[in-house]
Amino acid sequence: MERLTLTANRCWFKSGDAAFAPYSLAPELSSFSGRPRFLLVPRGKPESKPLLVVEGRKGSTAIDTYGPLMGEPVAARISADLSRWRAGADGCSA
Repeated sequence: MERLTLTANRCWFKSGDAAFAPYSLAPELSSFSGRPRFLLVPRGKPESKPLLVVEGRKGSTAIDTYGPLMGEPVAARISADLSRWRAGADGCSA
């Protein structure tokens, strides 16, 4: 999850990607539940309800993604990027 979080931050936010400009990344990698995750929240509102949750499982490469953004057009991009990154790629574009 740490690698996914770092790659998402680099590719979606530090790169200035317009699709992710309205959001901020909030990592929650130190989880006592064994389910580290990162969140996308509205930019400038870190206390807001997450718009996207990307949650891992300790000892597994499986992830769950859920939240309102998964019903928006950007969902296809999110899913494609996460699938590519989980497979070992670290580039920002397909």
